[in-house]
Amino acid sequence: MGRYIGPVCRLCRREGVKLYLKGAKCYTDKCPVVRRPYPPGQHGQNRKKLTEYGIQLREKQKLRRFYGVMERQFRRYFEQAARKKGVTGEVLLQTLERRLDNVVYRLGLAASRREARQIVRHGHIEVNGRKVDIPSFLVKPGDVVAVRENSREHPRIKENLEAGGAHTVPAWLSFEPEAMRGTVLRLPTRDEIDAPVQEHLIVELYSR
Repeated sequence: MGRYIGPVCRLCRREGVKLYLKGAKCYTDKCPVVRRPYPPGQHGQNRKKLTEYGIQLREKQKLRRFYGVMERQFRRYFEQAARKKGVTGEVLLQTLERRLDNVVYRLGLAASRREARQIVRHGHIEVNGRKVDIPSFLVKPGDVVAVRENSREHPRIKENLEAGGAHTVPAWLSFEPEAMRGTVLRLPTRDEIDAPVQEHLIVELYSR
């Protein structure tokens, strides 16, 4: 599965909001969104007003970049959400939140989802006692996500835990710092998902 390898701060500036792609830097005054609050590029400060389609497209791109998902995979998530019961936009957000790399980030084991993806890919995480190195693996209620025994001295993981993280563990997860282990208690509600998007616009975009 492909991934974006370019400068991530450009993505935040393009969407006009902090997507927290750079870890600790996003919480300081050095964040480019704070220092240059306009889109990147030669004509960034002279952008025209967006059309209805443009607004919907930006919401989709914002959510895709927030979770670090490529276009084809995002489309597949939407199609799966549309087939399930419930509000399509909320089901889509729940699916993205259930990604293993996102759960590792939410537990505070990584400073960003990008770092969490790398930690998972390098085989440092196990689910229910079995190694899982697929960032897109979807957890479910009752699953136990933990740092593998031989990875508990990993410097970045220890550093992130000692820092306490810039965010708190959400209520739909529980975490035991000493054991480096978290449990998925239930599916998250919309109020517990801090994705800065209006998901109904994404549903309207794909319904065209």
